[in-house]
Amino acid sequence: MNKNLSNRTKTCRLLLSTSLFIFFALHVTAQPSWVKKASKSVFILKTFAADGSLLSSTNGFYTGTNGEAVSNFTPFKGASSAIIIDAQGKEFPVNSILGANDMYDVVRFRVDASKTQPLTLSYAITPEGSMAWLLPYRETKSIASGMIRKTETFQGYAYYTVAMTLPQHAESCPLMNDEGEVIGMMQPSAQVGDTLSYALSAVFADSLRITGLTMFDQSLQQTQIRKELPDDLQEANLAVFMASSRNDSALYAAIVEDLIQKFPDTPDGYIYRAQIETAANKFAEAENDMNQALRVSRQKDETHFTYARMIYQKELYQSTPYEGWSLDMALSEIREAIKQNPQPTYRQLEADILFAQKQYDEACNIYQQLSLGELRSAEVFFSAARCKEMLRDTTAMLALMDSVMATFSRPYLKEAAHYLWARADARRQAGKFRDAINDMNDYEELMKASVNDNFYYVRHQTEIQGRLYQQALNDISKAIQMNPQEMLYYAEKASLEIRVGLYDDAMSTARECIVIDDQNSDGYLFLGLAQCMKGQKQEGLQNLQRALELGDPQAEDMMKRFQ
Repeated sequence: MNKNLSNRTKTCRLLLSTSLFIFFALHVTAQPSWVKKASKSVFILKTFAADGSLLSSTNGFYTGTNGEAVSNFTPFKGASSAIIIDAQGKEFPVNSILGANDMYDVVRFRVDASKTQPLTLSYAITPEGSMAWLLPYRETKSIASGMIRKTETFQGYAYYTVAMTLPQHAESCPLMNDEGEVIGMMQPSAQVGDTLSYALSAVFADSLRITGLTMFDQSLQQTQIRKELPDDLQEANLAVFMASSRNDSALYAAIVEDLIQKFPDTPDGYIYRAQIETAANKFAEAENDMNQALRVSRQKDETHFTYARMIYQKELYQSTPYEGWSLDMALSEIREAIKQNPQPTYRQLEADILFAQKQYDEACNIYQQLSLGELRSAEVFFSAARCKEMLRDTTAMLALMDSVMATFSRPYLKEAAHYLWARADARRQAGKFRDAINDMNDYEELMKASVNDNFYYVRHQTEIQGRLYQQALNDISKAIQMNPQEMLYYAEKASLEIRVGLYDDAMSTARECIVIDDQNSDGYLFLGLAQCMKGQKQEGLQNLQRALELGDPQAEDMMKRFQ
């Protein structure tokens, strides 16, 4: 090879190598203009256990002007509190959790600081081959950079693989693009010294939100730090409802307070707190909250209705007196609601209050009006029937009970069971025993799994009054089978067996009664009576004497009859 050509080739290679080195060196070490300003948004995050001991330390950065920030979720697990230390060294407490995703180990939260300076997020997915910079806490002189080797997507968000060795303690720091926008949040490295690092979309982290249904997700329950209610009132109310079903009164009260703080110009929080106060007999506080609810309410008829119902239920079910509340006040509140918006539901509560005031005629008129409209239901007919019962109008009451059952169709569903039994009792009270038994039979068919010995005892008594003696014997036998220690059932069975002339059976039943409790007079009384009726007077009188000794006054009259 020509010596001069060889030297020129070596020189060119050297120059090319030097140029590439300078090119990459500039990309690695050049200081972007946005670094100093952006670094003010990065902070240290520390989490603490309930006893105040340090759990973990990591990084994070602001994404909003009202303290919104993101970091990795792991440090929050088991934490009762957390703080951040900003670039100026100032400490601020973490106020609440705004959302979390355990799978991707990311959390969004709110710092108790005003006018925070957020980083600008890039909503575009950065392509492979682009350069990216790592912005660590308080570092403004020399920041690491690397090329994006791989861009993957999940749920429309990016996950980046970057040709960069992650510096120590740099997890959860922001990964930036050329324009100083955040494209990702750094993930912890699998092992120290890895030449590849990974970043999760910052937009995904900032998109995390708590909803009414996710407020009590298992992942969120891993931290004791307060979860902030959703920004949407409907979602926030759903969260309150979910809290009410968790049997944790302290948690429920705390969430209600949060609702009041977050939505002070809506009535919902004040109403919930008034309900809590009413349950605790703090009626003056509840009254204040309901008055505040009325002041801020836009749909005042609904709040008047709620207030009326609250007073009505208190007057019915809580004995602690409160001078400020009465059924008259409840009636006044519901009539104000009706004046503003005559809803059928409001009229129904008006009738309920009138019934509680024993104004049965007026209450019945309202119920019957409602039965002609959209509230036509078993409940409305039943309420009208109760009014007629209180007015001692048996004929009208039974007719209304028939209207109750006409709202159901066969085969009956369990919703009909309560009304079936109520009509059976009404028919029994009116002397319509066989009609009552028909209802009881339907009730038994509907509630096979839950009928008890008392049901069979009551039907047995009704069957006796209806002269259905064999059915009555069958039912009292079922009652004994279900509750063999109840002495009354043996006495009832023996009495009926004597009544229909089954003296041997009556003696057997009476002896069973004596075996269970030989100090109970019923067994001896019915054994003696059956024996006397059978012609076994000597033995019968002895058992009647024993019943008398045990304190049964009927035994003396029976002894006189057979002596």
